[in-house]
Amino acid sequence: MSQTQLTPLWQPSQQRIDNSQMAAFMRFLAKQGLSFSSYDDLYQWSTEESPAFWASVWDYFDVIASQRGNQILANPTQMPGASWFPQARLNFAENLLRHRDERTALVFVNELGERQSISYAELYSRTAQLASALKQQGVVAGDRVAGLMPNCIETIVAMLATASLGAVWSSCSPDFGVQGVVDRFGQIEAKVMITVDGYYYNGKRLPLAEKVNAIAGKLNTLEALVVCDFIGEDAALDITSAIRWSDYLDSSASEIEFVQRAFNDPLYIMFSSGTTGVPKCIVHGIGGTLLQHLKEHGLHTDLTAEDNLFYFTTCGWMMWNWMVSGLALGAQLTLFDGSPFYPEPKRMMDLIDDEAITIFGTSAKYLSALEKAGEKPRQSHSLTSVKAILTTGSVLPPESFDYVYRDIKEDVCLSSISGGTDIISCFALGNPVLPVYRGQLQCRGLGLAVNIYNDAGEPVRSEKGELVCEKPFPSMPIGFWNDNDGSRYQSAYFDRFTNIWAHGDYAELTAENGVIIYGRSDAVLNPGGVRIGTAEIYRQVEKVEAVLESIAVGQHWQDDERVVLFVKLRDGVQLDDSLRDKIRKTIRANATPRHVPAVIEQVADIPRTISGKITELAVRQVIHGEPVKNTDALANPEALDNFRDLPALR
Repeated sequence: MSQTQLTPLWQPSQQRIDNSQMAAFMRFLAKQGLSFSSYDDLYQWSTEESPAFWASVWDYFDVIASQRGNQILANPTQMPGASWFPQARLNFAENLLRHRDERTALVFVNELGERQSISYAELYSRTAQLASALKQQGVVAGDRVAGLMPNCIETIVAMLATASLGAVWSSCSPDFGVQGVVDRFGQIEAKVMITVDGYYYNGKRLPLAEKVNAIAGKLNTLEALVVCDFIGEDAALDITSAIRWSDYLDSSASEIEFVQRAFNDPLYIMFSSGTTGVPKCIVHGIGGTLLQHLKEHGLHTDLTAEDNLFYFTTCGWMMWNWMVSGLALGAQLTLFDGSPFYPEPKRMMDLIDDEAITIFGTSAKYLSALEKAGEKPRQSHSLTSVKAILTTGSVLPPESFDYVYRDIKEDVCLSSISGGTDIISCFALGNPVLPVYRGQLQCRGLGLAVNIYNDAGEPVRSEKGELVCEKPFPSMPIGFWNDNDGSRYQSAYFDRFTNIWAHGDYAELTAENGVIIYGRSDAVLNPGGVRIGTAEIYRQVEKVEAVLESIAVGQHWQDDERVVLFVKLRDGVQLDDSLRDKIRKTIRANATPRHVPAVIEQVADIPRTISGKITELAVRQVIHGEPVKNTDALANPEALDNFRDLPALR
């Protein structure tokens, strides 16, 4: 499908372009004799001369390091096997804590409307106190510290303190089940676990003592369990052998000795969703994470020390790690924990105005739900502070682009971004100097040789295929935990195309050099041998007013595959032949006859991972009578019962 002569939904003004960090970076390169007439030219250079590009990112953002070394990239033709800045020594936390003044660093707001705020100076001080306590505990470089935490100030302090020692941070949100946490933290043999006495969600107060006791009892490497007071009433004291956060801190400590580590030493252990088995433990390095996030925050998001960055995320989603790196640029971070719709749908819009958020990050699903709730923030809120809206987690359908510009704000850079836990960053994302086209991610990320391959492994444009990266990049994982021979890492990304990263997204590179994501490759439907991305169906189905959300899977049927669609409807609405017909007509009129589902069934709920992504694979397994290996990775595992033994699928 060719995308030609499109009219942008939004175009940056010349003043905005000139004042952007992307433009400033190009002026920085011009002083070195590198002149680029457009972003496309800059992008091409950044991928063809990627060592020079990443060295320039290091210099432009003034990375703090005790040593950089002369070599930028070793083994440049090997994927995996390439090694960036192999002689460098640095500390991640030192770069995020470079600002130590009285400007606001973090604001935390909870569901109850309670607000806390700390300065950069206080953030440094609190980190020093916890780092000293962890050091006295015996935590050294390479040890793992785990956080079962809400998105609050203490979580960021804990990560920074861990990283300052050269230790490795890993986190889950407190809504994970016991086995889900044990499956993650048990694999990495955490020495210390930091948690809270409970949390709030959707107006409910949820104590954690029983869950934490059960988890701690199964983690035999734990030497300390530190509990923050989050919901009060001395609930922390109910947790066996726990140490209060306030008692654990070393209040006498005021300075941090930042342990210098190698560029490719571990910083974070992230986890795959774990819906098809025990989660993979994806290890990300110190330098690669820092460089990639500096590039994405500074150049692609246009984040500066004048900005207030918000992302609706839990600590079990990589967007939390991504957001926290905004500290390196001196921005304010606004943190929120709880339901984005409590006590009412306009809550996040209120937060934008209350805190003067300039960059608002959320999920595609949130915008869809906001529209379904009938909200028109442009009429009810000021939103003058917002200059960019970011979305990820799933495909942002073209209709949601329309909604943002029609009902939220006209002059805003709407950046749908896509990458993942695998790279702790984005392959395609926003750009303050480029127009926004309906349904498209604005561009491929600088320094990432992203392409689309057909089944024969040939690059294609304006045609659907596999999203790949053809050259090494710094934020590739340094490996999987306990994958000593690298075989699991190899099979996850490099078995499809030799020496090429295959990301698992079904996508298209457009005529405008934007990207369209059609869904995960492993969820692609294949009726009659025609490949269909599930996002192509969802965007049509959710145009139907009665439908709140949907999930489509392929069912083996008479030596072929047929498309089965499940819909969750508004309260009080029942699926009948008339509504089925309306759904089918909407899909057929806006897609193709191949997209029209053979079966449409109503369900009360749709299963999601803890980070909010719908799980086509789990539903597919259930309708075929196969076991779902790890239901603890789901936020609502009981929803799977809606799909068992359905007469319509026999």
